[in-house]
Amino acid sequence: MTKKELAAICIQRLKEEYPLADCTLDYDHAWELLVEVRLAAQCTDERVNVVVKDLFAKYPDVQALAAAEPEEIEAIVKPCGLGRSKARDISACMRMLRDKYDSKVPDDFDALLALPGVGRKSANLIMGDVFGKPAIVTDTHCIRLCGRIGLVDEGVKEPKKVEMALWKIIPPEEGSDFCHRLVYHGRAVCTARTEPYCDRCCLADVCRYAKKNGKAKKEEA
Repeated sequence: MTKKELAAICIQRLKEEYPLADCTLDYDHAWELLVEVRLAAQCTDERVNVVVKDLFAKYPDVQALAAAEPEEIEAIVKPCGLGRSKARDISACMRMLRDKYDSKVPDDFDALLALPGVGRKSANLIMGDVFGKPAIVTDTHCIRLCGRIGLVDEGVKEPKKVEMALWKIIPPEEGSDFCHRLVYHGRAVCTARTEPYCDRCCLADVCRYAKKNGKAKKEEA
């Protein structure tokens, strides 16, 4: 089976397993998601969703957040960890949006990458979720699951390398939702802090990890 054929099976089965493929960060506006994805680094989405309620209540738009001092932002976002660096990036990012983009989030990948604190993962998330454009979001779940399943070569864990490998086998229109479903599957079944629950995995019969460890109980697809 080729990686592209394996990807097609994974896409279809995860669609059936997780019909809804929503982002697990709560947001109403593009700039809010931009803030949240920065806060989510080394922090759970659940905690970010709680913390930003106070942040957005005090600073309800780009202009208000851009006018805030980094220290004021840090005081609120500190529970997300790395408060100083995250607050500094958020402040610089909002000020660039205000000064260069009329307080709007650009829909160009390279322009997003040029924003302070925005990397490829964040830029792809914005492109896919906000603008509905092709995107591959290589977060920790995506990297872990793709490595285990066999969608990328063994040992490949660098986010950009995983992203580039997935672009070759995932149809562009499927990428964003597929990555969201990997998050759900990674939390519920193919977990990081325990042995994966291969006995209840919809991909066990095609998964490299399950086969290698004698846990592929279903017939080959």
